[in-house]
Amino acid sequence: MAPRESSHRAGESGAPTVLACGEVRTCLLPARQALDIRSAAQLLGLRADERVLLSERPNLYARSPDTLTGVDCPLPSGTGARVRAIGTVAARAALTEGRLLQTSARCTLPAAGPDQRRPWGHYLVRPGLVEPLGKLPHEAVALGVLAGGRPGDLDVGLIADGLLTRLLRHPLLDQRPPLRSRPTRLRWVALPAEGAPRVERFTLTEDELRTVRLRVPQGTPAADIAGLCDDLALHDWLLTTLVRLLDGLRLGTEDAGAVVRTLRPAVDHLLHLWMPRARVATELAALWLPLEENPGFTRQWGTLVQRIRDQLALHAITGLTREAATVP
Repeated sequence: MAPRESSHRAGESGAPTVLACGEVRTCLLPARQALDIRSAAQLLGLRADERVLLSERPNLYARSPDTLTGVDCPLPSGTGARVRAIGTVAARAALTEGRLLQTSARCTLPAAGPDQRRPWGHYLVRPGLVEPLGKLPHEAVALGVLAGGRPGDLDVGLIADGLLTRLLRHPLLDQRPPLRSRPTRLRWVALPAEGAPRVERFTLTEDELRTVRLRVPQGTPAADIAGLCDDLALHDWLLTTLVRLLDGLRLGTEDAGAVVRTLRPAVDHLLHLWMPRARVATELAALWLPLEENPGFTRQWGTLVQRIRDQLALHAITGLTREAATVP
């Protein structure tokens, strides 16, 4: 595993970082069969000099090494302030159970940076750090990131999207997913907390976009925050996909064959993926608790899973009854 990345790594000015931000893309892998662990490593081999992280417990999981993208652009701002920033954005991809693909990009920003632009070598030795020229209005930038910036502003989502597009073209993928679904996006910011870590706000902004604002202890590694947000994005995608799957069925009016054909792929490919906090850092695992209370992720998931199982059981019983009625 790569060395832990500290979110309080200082820029040349020595100022601690006061903002971390990122975006996650989550989608169903476009392949008829889930990839085995070797194929997953082949898919995510983004760099020849670093190995893909592989894990089989508590589920099959593969994660690429980080790649870096240099940026030199204005920062988004909720107040219209124009602050130029230079540095690198870290991006990575992950595959869960050979079935769910995620790409994410992230960076951290210090409270202040150099007054003038430095040579690229200065920024390359600070991976994942984007330094403002001068002081950083971190609250305004956090608002701007969540709202989506203007064209030309720093947009880590474009980096995550570019990596996803690259992976979806891989020759390992036959472009035949077992069920219809749509990708989702999760955009997040994390600011220093004065007390315990907490989720300040989780919002379903659009059909495919979610935003989350976090407070975390000073010094929390940005990679750990990104891991929490990856986990949140994965389980939100699962919930969203099951809701849409059931909404698309006219239960009680569809013929049994249509219901089974629609619901069985969810049983085969999705239901076993629910495992919140499986790879969330211990220091941040408590942030799942408010999401279990409101909106109640696991409670809603359990209800949806039971509805699917009830429907399949009902149609199985109906089929047996019809068969018995036709026996002479």
